[in-house]
Amino acid sequence: MNFKVLALVMIGVMFAFDIVLKYLDVKSTDRETPDNVKDLFNPEEYKTWMAYHKEKCKLSFSRIFVSNIVTLLVIGFDVYALLLGVTGLSDDLYGAAVIVTLLDIIIGMIWSVPYSYIDNMKIEAKYGFNRMTNKTFVVDLVKELIINACVMCGLICLFIVIHQAMGNLLLIVFTAIALLILLAMVFLSPVLTRIFNKLTPLEEGELRDRLTKLLEDNNCTVRQISVTDGSRRSTKANAYFGGFGKMKTIVLYDTLIEQMTEDEIVAVFAHEMGHNKHKDTLKLYCMNIVNISLMVFMAWALVSYPEIYTYFGFDGVNYGFAFILLGSVCMSFVSPIIGLFINALSRKFEYAADKFAAENGYGEALVSGLKKLHKNSFSNLNPHPLLVKMFYNHPTLSERISALTAFMEGENK
Repeated sequence: MNFKVLALVMIGVMFAFDIVLKYLDVKSTDRETPDNVKDLFNPEEYKTWMAYHKEKCKLSFSRIFVSNIVTLLVIGFDVYALLLGVTGLSDDLYGAAVIVTLLDIIIGMIWSVPYSYIDNMKIEAKYGFNRMTNKTFVVDLVKELIINACVMCGLICLFIVIHQAMGNLLLIVFTAIALLILLAMVFLSPVLTRIFNKLTPLEEGELRDRLTKLLEDNNCTVRQISVTDGSRRSTKANAYFGGFGKMKTIVLYDTLIEQMTEDEIVAVFAHEMGHNKHKDTLKLYCMNIVNISLMVFMAWALVSYPEIYTYFGFDGVNYGFAFILLGSVCMSFVSPIIGLFINALSRKFEYAADKFAAENGYGEALVSGLKKLHKNSFSNLNPHPLLVKMFYNHPTLSERISALTAFMEGENK
């Protein structure tokens, strides 16, 4: 079997699939807006939304096209092996893996950075969303590059150490280590957030008093209620629950506080508290055990057959290239299937968190708050159902409003 041909065919199939999905995304502008969200945009605003959506889709289509063409070319023409040969580190197990990993990161940056710049500094700025300066864009880029390089190279070297020392026990040991690393990242997420954003305690006042009372009424404790400077990068608003145990923190974007009434902020806060009450983060972490275990199994399978790598210009196993095959070929096939289940579960969690906010008396405020969030970010109000099932970890706005309305009407009977 020619493994290179197989890899290129698999990339091509997923390329075609991505094009179909992007076509459905573009055509979603022709779908009728659900009645319960028709009031979000007036005719002039709707025209602006359509223009924004089409520009984003065009850029995304171009990005998908270039990404797949670059992948096909660098894999098809053995670019990684050729560049590795120039360094003279082909026989160094660790050096060869690190070089190939860094080459992959650099190649990815060369084609992706222009798209990120156009997306954020041109399109998002054109429609009033972007607040990043060129300096912030570059600083974020450098931070992401350093973090990505350190994490990927570190993981690959750890993978090599365990595989060389323990052989097939790699499946158990590396899976356990990967899960512990993931848990540590979730636990320390409030700390890691500070790499990109400033976090400050929510100032004293009526809003903080109301949020604290809501926590106390539901026997919920957090380390801190924080505000992050999301406005440095975008006008879009958000809120999230981060960390475990004593590191548990609720983070509100400053844009959320700027754009919403106090009732709406408390309603969004109640929604996030619902996630904590239901232990949704922990449940999703448990779901990721299956995902990580599968990834480790596929990585182990890829490094167990040295003959695979001769088709790509290498003399033997290259662990860095194994991870490239894992991401570009194997996971591109598996991730959509896993995503169907994880996203379905996540959407279920969102409904439950909405219900929790309504049970605490904030149903109407949550509806108006969600409308503001979606309007201010130009969200797609009626995406194709297939896109929702595959990629949306939140229900659509219309679906959430319908569920909240049905619950509140049932409560009032």
